[in-house]
Amino acid sequence: MKKISKRFRNLKQLVEKESYLPEPAIELLKKTATAKFNECAEVHISLNINPKFADQQLRTTIILPNGTGQDIKMALLLPDEKLSNEYKSLVYKMGSEDLLNDISQNKLDFDILITTPEMMPKLAKFGRILGPKNLMPSPKSGTVTTDIIATLNQFRKGKIEYRADKTGIVHSRFGKMSFSDKELLENLISFYNSVLQNKPSGVKGKYVKSFYISTTMGPSIQIDYNDLKI
Repeated sequence: MKKISKRFRNLKQLVEKESYLPEPAIELLKKTATAKFNECAEVHISLNINPKFADQQLRTTIILPNGTGQDIKMALLLPDEKLSNEYKSLVYKMGSEDLLNDISQNKLDFDILITTPEMMPKLAKFGRILGPKNLMPSPKSGTVTTDIIATLNQFRKGKIEYRADKTGIVHSRFGKMSFSDKELLENLISFYNSVLQNKPSGVKGKYVKSFYISTTMGPSIQIDYNDLKI
């Protein structure tokens, strides 16, 4: 059995109610952020979906109004003739065959890989390398694009991709503990509304089963999501 630290046990005692309204939940979230680093704010939503069916899958993107608070390392894969200095200041690394060679050697020192449609056939053979790391570009995630500048700026502003896992649960970050309560609440509301707006067509009955938030190292806090409004 996994040993629970004294710090975590003490934090769990702060969560006194079964569920909280959004604003008190954010206030409590801040109190549970006692790690020695700037923890992420995480959201975990259990949905009444079965992702093995095509009409019950959830995968989309959102630009959080206050960003994620994280410095995202973007890699840009382009044909040689499209490599341009105008992209250099916006990305962590950029390349063509040289970047493909790095990928083949499992040198994945970036968080997002952005490319254009014509490069996807060359990436196909690296699915076993990129897939498990969630780095394979796709149109659904917005990482396969013809409008490179706009796409790079969107991710710099805090665009994230989220999806339901095989059990129907969505896990995502929605900010940092250095954010104000107002910023965290705005991000959380935007995220929740995005989940509602992208409800799969095959969902029958109640869509949201449970809604929790937590810090990276803290206990989960259940939210009364019925009060989460735009």
